[in-house]
Amino acid sequence: MAEINQNYLYTDSNLWVEIRGNTARVGIDDYSQNEFGEIVYVDLPKLGNQYSKDDEICVIESVKTASDIYTPISGKIISINKELIDNPKLINQSCYIKGWLFEIEMSQPGEAEELLLPEDYRSHVE
Repeated sequence: MAEINQNYLYTDSNLWVEIRGNTARVGIDDYSQNEFGEIVYVDLPKLGNQYSKDDEICVIESVKTASDIYTPISGKIISINKELIDNPKLINQSCYIKGWLFEIEMSQPGEAEELLLPEDYRSHVE
């Protein structure tokens, strides 16, 4: 069974979102990293770029598949996890702590209200 971090919000596309003030840190969840298998490449968004909710923001490739990732929150990219460039397997090893993808300064904070609570997300992945 997939680990679900109780401190985060989730999307129905298997992303987790950690809200800190006006910033959201985003990554793929344990269920998704298990489905991917060994992750071998991550194409991260560019710092400073603006995105609207549901825009394609990055790509994750594994030995099994490649998948586009769409941002769950509108805003400007203020940080990316540069460690993933040389070590994308961090997502497999620690998807909630060391394997985060990007941080976005929210331009529409109300969008966070559309995200799933951990208990609602659990029924989505079980």
